Amino acid sequence: MSSPETETVGKAQLTLRIVQVVCFTFFAYLVIGLQLAVLPPFVHNDLGYGAVLAGLVISTQYVATLLTRGFAGRTTDVAGPKQAALIGMTACGISGLLMIFAALAHATPGLSFGLMLVGRLALGFGESCVGTGCIMWGIGRVGASHTAKVISWNGIATYGALAVGAPLGVLLTDRFGFIAIGISGMLLMIGGMLAAWRRPGVRAEAGERLPMHHVFGRVMPYGMGLALGGVGFGVISTFITLYYASVHWSGAALALSVFGICFVSVRLVMGGAISRFGGYRVAMTSLVIECLGLIVLALAGSSAMAMLGAALTGIGFSLIFPALGVEAVSRVSMNNRGAALSAYSVFIDVALGITGPLGGWIVSGGRYGPMFAIAAGLSLAAMLLTGLLYMRYGKPVRA
Repeated sequence: MSSPETETVGKAQLTLRIVQVVCFTFFAYLVIGLQLAVLPPFVHNDLGYGAVLAGLVISTQYVATLLTRGFAGRTTDVAGPKQAALIGMTACGISGLLMIFAALAHATPGLSFGLMLVGRLALGFGESCVGTGCIMWGIGRVGASHTAKVISWNGIATYGALAVGAPLGVLLTDRFGFIAIGISGMLLMIGGMLAAWRRPGVRAEAGERLPMHHVFGRVMPYGMGLALGGVGFGVISTFITLYYASVHWSGAALALSVFGICFVSVRLVMGGAISRFGGYRVAMTSLVIECLGLIVLALAGSSAMAMLGAALTGIGFSLIFPALGVEAVSRVSMNNRGAALSAYSVFIDVALGITGPLGGWIVSGGRYGPMFAIAAGLSLAAMLLTGLLYMRYGKPVRA
């Protein structure tokens, strides 16, 4: 039996191995974050286009991510996760280069906008490859029994980078102009690629490759649970500021910060719960907490109560992706798990993509309570679905 000191060192080494890989996810999402807050103002103010095209330049990335998930998963399984991550970082770097060209071509709005759209397509493709590649690379380095821990740390890298990148992008643009976004993104990816080349890779697993539609079918029930549970995150991130404004409350930005802090804190503190209790149990508990948070938001009579609802939703949503994800990828063999992870991730892409327009339709009358109540009901449906999966497929997998 290992001594406590040995176990502590082992855990520290395990975490270090994971962080050494998911840091590349952080770099890639930092590039995404840098662009996120400054592209719409550039399209609207500098190029002179309307809100529709300003929104299009943002959504183009998400469409590209959705459409290239299958390629990213299969490349990870066949060529290896390190190679997939390098391909993704190359694409993100190309996106930065195209943003430089778009900035230089601002006097010709049509050309600048076209370059920007191509750059966003490249960024979405890069996001797919880096996200899937880094998760499977991390799993390859620490073992499949630590899948949940790798996914959790990758999520921390993702949301942490977005939180840092958005304000940093605004600061860089204010000081040096929009061209600084492209230069920074390209340099980040060059540095990331040089560092990634020096990291040890892991071999691609040999064996039969399932057709993508077979993989998709196996993970679909878990992806549906993720999608239903992801609506709560979608409505908060999209509508919380409008909700606060509609009832004349201040502190919407603080509510978003509280949501993010709770999300990251739970992943840091409770990441080991999935290995201990199993993904099904953790997912069901998380979905109940998320449901309660959304109900509090729907019934909130003050900004403090709404903030409590946002906090509970952040706590609940935090472990849903890794908890259901670890069970989803266990439904296929090791040599198909990159494809399974990509197929599973498609569901959160779709859920977040449709939440905006559907939520906007629900609140078109100016009432936000019903929207949060519907999201709560969807979380409850996800919990019931997860319970059915638990009863069908048996006891939770323990590390």
